[in-house]
Amino acid sequence: MAGAAAVAGERLQGAIKEFLVHLRVERGLSDATLRAYRTDLLDFAASRGAATEWDASADVAIRYLGMLGSPGRGRRTALRPTTLRRRAASLRGFYRFCFSEGRIGLDLAAHFDLPRQPRLLPEVLTVEEVDGLLSTRTADTPVGLRDRALLELLYACGLRISEAVGLDRDDLSLEDGLARVIGKGDRERQVPVGEVALGWLRRYIDEVRPAWLALWPEPRAHGGPVFLSIRGDRLDRRRAWEMLVATARLAGLQDGVSPHTLRHSFATHLLEGGADLRIVQELLGHANISTTQLYTHLTGERIKDVYARAHPRA
Repeated sequence: MAGAAAVAGERLQGAIKEFLVHLRVERGLSDATLRAYRTDLLDFAASRGAATEWDASADVAIRYLGMLGSPGRGRRTALRPTTLRRRAASLRGFYRFCFSEGRIGLDLAAHFDLPRQPRLLPEVLTVEEVDGLLSTRTADTPVGLRDRALLELLYACGLRISEAVGLDRDDLSLEDGLARVIGKGDRERQVPVGEVALGWLRRYIDEVRPAWLALWPEPRAHGGPVFLSIRGDRLDRRRAWEMLVATARLAGLQDGVSPHTLRHSFATHLLEGGADLRIVQELLGHANISTTQLYTHLTGERIKDVYARAHPRA
């Protein structure tokens, strides 16, 4: 029995490796997405029972997902619905691949559904709160000027933090007011940069960046990173995140403000100002319009809140 389980475990590991190669070569998924698939599937492979029956019955996957949906297996709480849905999507894609490649005889993916996606409205800041956040980061030091330029860019363009710190100098046209952004799935988009953000970027690039850029001993491709550390290397995403969180605390904002909060606020403020949903989708780099439509629900909630507070017969 132990020998059979070991053979089955090797077959499962081999199938997972083939699936990951397929995702990278055939579908061109990003490294971050591939890491998520790998983590999900290796956790499934390590779960009890998965190594002996995984190719015979969808019940194994269903039981596994059921365990994730409740406390246990070293977890104090159940996985969040969004994480559970991602795990289920990874398993369904894996089973479908195994069936198409002839590794299993039944299309087991058809026998279990993805958990329902909850409609979670993202936290956003008001325009006044954004103004307070940005003005809190003073520009009286080189680091402060860099941080202010980064914060202004995040809000002006609705960029993900990884997109902002990933910008190279050649990606940024201060003359045309445009940023060339590489988003999820290596999708490229052009995003306009507002005049206020351009002003801060010009100051940072002219006054601070040259000295830090000179600290790096090797030639820099594509003009080098836009946002540098004081050592001359590319600013780390984690440090940028920590800077924004610390700035939000100084501004007296509620806990939970993150770089994505500025992205959500950017989209919401555009829609409240009358921007077309398709334009906002393009600016955010969403592959699917349904992702952007979440913000229409959000603006509706904000409109109702304003109505309830302002209308005399609300």
